[in-house]
Amino acid sequence: MRYRQTFEQSAKALQQTCTEDYENKIEAAVGMLTEAFKQGNKLLAFGNGGSSADAQHICGELVGRFLLNRPGLPAIALTSNQTLMTAWGNDHSFDSIFERQIQSFGKPGDVAWGISTSGNSENVVRAMRAAKSAGLKTIALTGQGGGRVAEHCDVLLAAASTETPRIQEVHLVTYHAICAAVEEKLFGAPKESTVASVPPASAAR
Repeated sequence: MRYRQTFEQSAKALQQTCTEDYENKIEAAVGMLTEAFKQGNKLLAFGNGGSSADAQHICGELVGRFLLNRPGLPAIALTSNQTLMTAWGNDHSFDSIFERQIQSFGKPGDVAWGISTSGNSENVVRAMRAAKSAGLKTIALTGQGGGRVAEHCDVLLAAASTETPRIQEVHLVTYHAICAAVEEKLFGAPKESTVASVPPASAAR
């Protein structure tokens, strides 16, 4: 296997995605999240499989920190409540596991962030539809074209690829860029005294 080819394919997907239009959509997502947090609202993020991990990653960056040591931001990954998800999925429908949580936790002014590489995951589509109906703002991370999710989101961030690994790699860079920008808009540009650092390996316990 040529490992360099994997890196080259990833770089190509990133370059093809990062058009001026995509950057403008990132800026729109940043503005939406920044305004929501300023108003005391929260983020609800969700997806399946690798996208579930991405939802938790995003919320970890916002609740914890990205580059700055600063107050936490209210962000909840709907994929982290395994008891609820398995109970509701078993008793009712896996297709409504996120929709039910949007209905329970979502308030007008909150932001729902759905992640689906195909854009067609039924539980993500239904949750995004429910969010729009309840007055939440909506962001979607998808693959090329946006799929069925596209009609239910205010900001569509669609990677310029149809290959799941490449889409996921674009998603990672996209939400890292968003987290960095939200931090800066709310707490100022990073300074050496406020930037979180990783301790040396010898200091880790």
